[in-house]
Amino acid sequence: MFDKVGPHYYDRIDLSFDQAKRADILKHIQTNPLKTLAGMPVVKLRDDDGFKYYTEEGSWLLIRFSGTEPIMRVYTETTDQAKVQTILAEGRKLTGV
Repeated sequence: MFDKVGPHYYDRIDLSFDQAKRADILKHIQTNPLKTLAGMPVVKLRDDDGFKYYTEEGSWLLIRFSGTEPIMRVYTETTDQAKVQTILAEGRKLTGV
């Protein structure tokens, strides 16, 4: 399921936020799990180091708070270059920032 071979495309965005809103952002992410990424069904979620959503096609999205500054990092990797910015935008929307 997650062992696709071939080209992979990656990008990241850093989102600043008001530290006083961290708990609200976290709650929003926890209570609104993504069901799809760029039209691909999400088949797995890991939440041991942020929130990492996996698709059957091998794409993933990770939303993670920095441990040292009021920044969330939103990462993606996918086999379809055209979906990179769409996935990042969906991640940003989920954070509410």
